[in-house]
Amino acid sequence: MPLPVPVLPEGVDPAWLPPAAFRAVGGRRTLIRGSGPLVETVHGEVAEACRRFGGRVVRDASDDGPYDLVLGLGADGLGDEGFTLAREGGTTTVTASGGRGLLYGLFHVVRLGEAAFTGERSRRTHRPALALRMLDHWDNVAVHPVMGQVERGYAGGSLFWEDGRARGDLERVRAYGRLLAACGINAISVNNVNVHATEARLLTDRIGDVAAIAGALRPYGIRTHLSVSFAAPLLLGGLPTADPLDGAVRAWWAEATRRVYEAIPDFGGYVVKADSEGQPGPFAYGRSHADGANLLAAALEPFGGTVHWRAFVYDHRQDWRDRTTDRARAAYDHFVPLDGRFAPNAVLQVKHGPMDFQVREPVSPLIGAMPRTRLAVELQVTQEYTGQQRHVCWLGPMWSDVLGFPIEPGASVGESARGGLVAVSNAGDDPFWTGHPLAQANLYTFGRLAWRPDADPGAVLDEWIGLTYGPGPAAGLHAVLDGSWRTYEKYTAPLGVGFMVQPGHHYGPSVDGYEYSPWGTYHFADRDGVGVDRSVATGTGYAGQYGKPWAEVYESADSCPDELLLFFHHVSYAHLLASGKTVIQHIYDTHFEGVEEVEAARDVWAGLVDLVDPARHRRVAELFEEQLRSAREWRDQINSYFFRKSGVPDAHGRRIY
Repeated sequence: MPLPVPVLPEGVDPAWLPPAAFRAVGGRRTLIRGSGPLVETVHGEVAEACRRFGGRVVRDASDDGPYDLVLGLGADGLGDEGFTLAREGGTTTVTASGGRGLLYGLFHVVRLGEAAFTGERSRRTHRPALALRMLDHWDNVAVHPVMGQVERGYAGGSLFWEDGRARGDLERVRAYGRLLAACGINAISVNNVNVHATEARLLTDRIGDVAAIAGALRPYGIRTHLSVSFAAPLLLGGLPTADPLDGAVRAWWAEATRRVYEAIPDFGGYVVKADSEGQPGPFAYGRSHADGANLLAAALEPFGGTVHWRAFVYDHRQDWRDRTTDRARAAYDHFVPLDGRFAPNAVLQVKHGPMDFQVREPVSPLIGAMPRTRLAVELQVTQEYTGQQRHVCWLGPMWSDVLGFPIEPGASVGESARGGLVAVSNAGDDPFWTGHPLAQANLYTFGRLAWRPDADPGAVLDEWIGLTYGPGPAAGLHAVLDGSWRTYEKYTAPLGVGFMVQPGHHYGPSVDGYEYSPWGTYHFADRDGVGVDRSVATGTGYAGQYGKPWAEVYESADSCPDELLLFFHHVSYAHLLASGKTVIQHIYDTHFEGVEEVEAARDVWAGLVDLVDPARHRRVAELFEEQLRSAREWRDQINSYFFRKSGVPDAHGRRIY
């Protein structure tokens, strides 16, 4: 029987799957061939579209039509997720080897719209470049006294959890799975990587709650993963140790994992944050991270599961006066000596930059330094340091730059991510899913770039706009979003120096907020200059962690790209950039320009009032006022701070507060 399409609660935004997006599919005669749960999902999608727009769906007919659209299993060699698309003699045909491929093929036709049914199309094969395309939700099962319901969440509460248990009605979770499948995401970790006491119990006596969520996501091909505590044998099993080489510990994990797969046969695996920011790990027992990861890999291996071991390990009790300790070095120093020692089903999950999802930082050298280890690259879709979904900041261009960066000889970051692409989710129970309606573009773009890392982000943006808003406001929306990341960079931390945010919540400017803290996030501004010396010759040596040619490029302030200058070098305010401006004048100019660009984007959005749904338009207009207020605050605080440090006035005579 066809699976009914999820019904959204009243007032919840349909995002990039409004009914109108299915008009081209729903107005035609469609044949569906094949069987299986995901084929029933496809059947339900087409049946609902036909109900709305007057078409007809036929199942496994013996005759040859005529049909406008044929969706069927039967192709060989495409794997479970690949599909082919062709159009010949008035029929558009999607063929797949597996149910996921057929589902992705249907959503591809939805993206094409009427173009899928015009002209002729030679047969083309579509396969994801990366097998795993995953979201990490930092959702707490119970409301945490410090972190709340969703850590670093800017879109309301959790989609999954309420009052310490899985939500009773998971229809919206099923709708979320539908949105994710439509952009190519195939896996979710459903709880916080910072595993608190309640979250730890999900592994054992609360596994039924996880199974319920997995059941809601399964119809759209989404596999469920779980964040677990390395100390679970102590916390849950009553053992005196969590030593990864202890036989009783290994037996405990094996039995706990067996019970997980009894409840969730298609369970994806574990996500682990260990020996990081206070989370327990193998260092307590004198063991390595490979020992810790392999313990869990061994428990998962009989069931085909994977452990995602996060590489976010660094000294968070650093002395700010110590210029030799460098947080940027930490992941490389910890993990490169372990290359080749991780089990085949252990994936090392590496943040795309060496620090912490800043608006500008270099690609992590760890990504190109472990050829014998499966690496997953981690992005942050939730906008912790990029406006917290109160500012328009479309991150597609940044991610595209990262994924296309040639980190290894002959290989880009996207090609080196053999363990997949993972992102911290930005969705919650807000009616618009992401708090800011335009932040939906980041979630959609992540999914599409995870499917194809070399895709043109601008084309992906236009795809999202077309599905979500239709053709009317397309040009204006593209203008608002396309340059928004660079605009945000202009009015916040300059030239790759990073942070300069309010401690704790990380929203708004505080130039010295973390400067004398133990977190290792310094800019070292003084009366003579600004920036962190990470050269080999005179600094922390971080630049030397890269292979050629990047080690040489970053080593010298003369060859280092301007946008990363202060990440790699401490330079004087009079240092001349490639643009011909001094560092101090660049700081002044960009902060004035950033505010002006926000004002211009706000005005463009205001002009779309008759082309956008009123509720969406009103929410974005309100948020633009907050963005403009915050941008002005950033401009005034940054410019005033550096004027007082440098004593250099603005060359254009503008008021520097």
